[in-house]
Amino acid sequence: MPALIFDCDGVLADTERDGHRPAFNETFAEVGLPVRWSEEEYGVKLKIGGGKERMASLLTDEFVHEHGLATDGDGQREMLADWHSRKTARYKAIVRAGGLPARPGIARIADEALQAGWTLAVASTSAEESVRAVLEHAVGAAGAARFEVFAGDVVAAKKPDPAIYKLALARLGIGPEDAIVIEDSRNGLLAAVAAGLRCVVTVSGYTADEDMHEAVLVVTSLGDPGEPARVLANRSAAEPGDLISLADLNACRTQPLFDKEAV
Repeated sequence: MPALIFDCDGVLADTERDGHRPAFNETFAEVGLPVRWSEEEYGVKLKIGGGKERMASLLTDEFVHEHGLATDGDGQREMLADWHSRKTARYKAIVRAGGLPARPGIARIADEALQAGWTLAVASTSAEESVRAVLEHAVGAAGAARFEVFAGDVVAAKKPDPAIYKLALARLGIGPEDAIVIEDSRNGLLAAVAAGLRCVVTVSGYTADEDMHEAVLVVTSLGDPGEPARVLANRSAAEPGDLISLADLNACRTQPLFDKEAV
């Protein structure tokens, strides 16, 4: 059967602005660092794949010496792991408090795919604890239990590297032609395409202006009754309406791979 593979942040829920960003900022305050990422600054940090990697971008020689931080590699890795653990706990509290509602269409399309016998998975470079918290909030505990989750440091390289998607395909025992990916960012799109996968993009608050021309279909969301999807670009055989259906996603799955030579 076909597989539907979701990214987490920006796809299952619009998590970055009101979830990850405040969790990072609260963590910096907790460990005594004078860092508070604004919405604009955090948008730049999102170009870096992975939470620990975003934190590590602070560790210039000047910053490290000014704040008396570890200077050796092992010490910095231990420090970053501690910071990230604190941040993950804060983020999970935000999710469980209901502060990050699922994006339109996520629960609907997951239920439709499960009923049709599709394999469902999440492939994300966010911490696995965070991903599972968002997934359960988005589709419910019973639905989440039927997803495979590939997340966090299960691969060394973060998106746009295709490692997470190659791992997902190998663990699921399927080929790229068997799956469709839903992403929200250019980094995620490039990771999916590099793994040979067709990708549908549901743009999010931070990614609406990114170049998504490799995607099979680009929409504002998957859509729900009262919250219709809007098509931004479509090079598939799908003819989506206000709600992106499983049939639309299947039509995208069978679309020929993106041809760089044709651009």
